[in-house]
Amino acid sequence: MTSQPDSPSPSNADQPRQNLQALRQSILDLHKTLIDSEKVGYEQTFGPIESQNKFLQLLISDPWFAWLHPLSELVVVMDETLDGEEPVTAEIVKRFAAETKALLKASEEGEGFERSYFEALQREPDVVMAHAEVAKRLNVN
Repeated sequence: MTSQPDSPSPSNADQPRQNLQALRQSILDLHKTLIDSEKVGYEQTFGPIESQNKFLQLLISDPWFAWLHPLSELVVVMDETLDGEEPVTAEIVKRFAAETKALLKASEEGEGFERSYFEALQREPDVVMAHAEVAKRLNVN
């Protein structure tokens, strides 16, 4: 039995999918860290959130958490890509990496996500660590 030299090995063929899954997981971890940090700030300002259901409603509709929506949406699009019929290619992974880099720009002078992300990085070491994990994944091709 001879192997076909033109056929990629299963591990090589699946590498873009694995890279996208790893990037998605690191973004999901960052997202959770940001949510946890924002929840602390919210509760310090407004008092304890009575239930998980109420917290979910706040995440969806309260202006305090609205700046996190672009990151949530990025994860949803990654999920749809991973669940889709089309194969995940290196080009798709590069596109998501570029979108992630563009989104995760922190700026003290910025507005919206950029400003809020800057503030989260300044106040929360766990956000810095989660950001570093995403940055590592962005360097994988």
